[in-house]
Amino acid sequence: MSQFKEFGDRKIAIYGLGTETQRFLSNDGKDLNIICLLDGFRTSGEMYGYPILSLDEIIGYNVSLIIVVARPGSCKAITKRISEFCIQNSILLYDVRGNNLLEERKASFDFSNLKVEGKQTLLEKIEKADIISFDLFDTLVTRCVFSYTDIFDLMKYFLKEQGIFFPEFSKYRLYSEKELSKQYAPTLEEIYSFMLVKTGGNFLSAREFAEIERKLDFSTLRIRKDISSLYNSLINSGKKVVITTDSYYSLEQIKTLLNENGLSVCDNIFVSCEYGTSKTQNLFRILKNKYPDNSILHIGDDEFADTNSAIKFGIDTFRIYNGADLFYYLGELGIQDDIKTMSDRIKVGLFVSELFNNAFCFESSESKLCVESSFQIGYLFCAPMITDFVLWMNRCLEHEGYNQILFCARDGYLPGRLFRKLAMNVKSVYFMASRTAAIRAGMEKESDIEYVDTMKYFGTKEKALETRFGIKANNVGESERINEIISKSAFQRERYRRYINELELSSSPIAMFDFVAKGTSQLYLQKLFNQHVKGFYFLQLEPEFMEDKKLDIEPFYTDEEKNTSAIFENYYILETILTSPYSQMQEFDDEGNFVFASETRSKSDISVIIKAQEGINTFFDKYLKLVPEALRCENKKLDEKILKLVNEVLITDEDFLSLKVEDPFFGRMTDIKDVLS
Repeated sequence: MSQFKEFGDRKIAIYGLGTETQRFLSNDGKDLNIICLLDGFRTSGEMYGYPILSLDEIIGYNVSLIIVVARPGSCKAITKRISEFCIQNSILLYDVRGNNLLEERKASFDFSNLKVEGKQTLLEKIEKADIISFDLFDTLVTRCVFSYTDIFDLMKYFLKEQGIFFPEFSKYRLYSEKELSKQYAPTLEEIYSFMLVKTGGNFLSAREFAEIERKLDFSTLRIRKDISSLYNSLINSGKKVVITTDSYYSLEQIKTLLNENGLSVCDNIFVSCEYGTSKTQNLFRILKNKYPDNSILHIGDDEFADTNSAIKFGIDTFRIYNGADLFYYLGELGIQDDIKTMSDRIKVGLFVSELFNNAFCFESSESKLCVESSFQIGYLFCAPMITDFVLWMNRCLEHEGYNQILFCARDGYLPGRLFRKLAMNVKSVYFMASRTAAIRAGMEKESDIEYVDTMKYFGTKEKALETRFGIKANNVGESERINEIISKSAFQRERYRRYINELELSSSPIAMFDFVAKGTSQLYLQKLFNQHVKGFYFLQLEPEFMEDKKLDIEPFYTDEEKNTSAIFENYYILETILTSPYSQMQEFDDEGNFVFASETRSKSDISVIIKAQEGINTFFDKYLKLVPEALRCENKKLDEKILKLVNEVLITDEDFLSLKVEDPFFGRMTDIKDVLS
């Protein structure tokens, strides 16, 4: 193999026992000084004419190079597992494509150096072919997990919730599949039958285990929109289309999968387990024999199974890059070192399956990594952080025994909706409030007004008086101003207490949500309650200014974390998107009705916010569906890195780029473009 010619004299170990390794050995083994094989499960025996050794054993054989024969995603996992060993023992680690796996890859945000065939080439090949064959997994559909083996880890926890305990479940599940696949293409039930024999059985039958995994796996699937659309359009146009896939799911189960994902019924489906042979064995021979006099084009993502294997049988091919391949090509966008837990892996899986859903995203404007909609901005960059914040808030309330919480308008609109999906036993109230409303109800003495006046307003004194206190007056004296503010505030407090009485809150302590604030709203609103009020904030600004106010506030980001993280630079994007699509409540009128500010946002602005919130909500729902409660945990470092990526991608949604970050209390308006660095 040309990429390994320079290593011809080195003693080499091959990592991997699959059929790809068999093919690599038969094609290139004779030109390399291969000593042994390695595997994550087996450490003894023999295969393909070579001994299987443990990592420690290869030191005695002076092995100085390990070649990993696996997909990029699997290579990454293997690298994490054995990189320290390789470094300590001066052993080189490469993948089968010739990439140095120990070399740190820098994050990139453009595809200018990716030399692959584009969509136009695919369409030209389709035009010339009689039969169009599609791979299924990672081509037509993709999983919302970081790696397909994450399904096995999730299975372990879902089984545990049902009282089924299976030590080292993932390890045995993967081993069983690999072992059987060396002989033939097994069904999922056959994999579990083999596994149960090896492990001594459990409460469930192989069929029951297989059905649980199928349902879990199918719940992670989503279509790749552009390829699925092409697939459906070809069928509708009368083109003969088939699916050729390696799968342990039966033909009927595959048909169910297609139906659930809106994929049309095609001319034929070639499933490996139905024929007992895989694409790397003889499945393409069966496809070719079915259509002996026709030209066939196979479209798939795997360079071994879909490209090399099809070519051997005279079938033309087109390689579609899956999300993981594109993610790794861009240096994993610099977030790889902060992926620690299963919760993180699901988050990143949801992220990758959306960002790289378009198989031809590398053909975007200027070859840049693009984001086309506000839905995606919410889903991709904001949702991981907001999800963790809501998880944290729920955990805090459970731990501290709060059974009622006020989500202050307008920032509490979306967090409250998300929180209610987690905490069914906590009374959640969308509390009509704002900093302006709190101040208008909270001015009891001159020192209160002086405190508000310390917050600089970018405008005239008259405009500040109107904006902050709702009083229209020109050239009023200071004493007259103070008296009018205090008089109006007394009226507002009385109306606010009436409103609060209608909420039927219990006498127990109250939790109060605010997103990013000093605590001004809480300072004045808590005077309206007899109960103790504790604020749960995403971020508290300048907490030193509130030290003498005796406020009980617990922020998601501590002051120390805030000062050492990138969140302070990027929270504006979250604050802009989280706000309610409805106007700000400012005060009560004489009848006790809410008085709202005039809406300054356009219909387009509000539409953008709603779509971004739909993205966050969709991500949140998928996360809760996929991650068992026991595995849900926060990772602010990962969230920060993902949020920060909004500054690196090319945003093409002009409506989003037209948004303004509004802060009427201070009289400031900032273009969102100026917030994005």
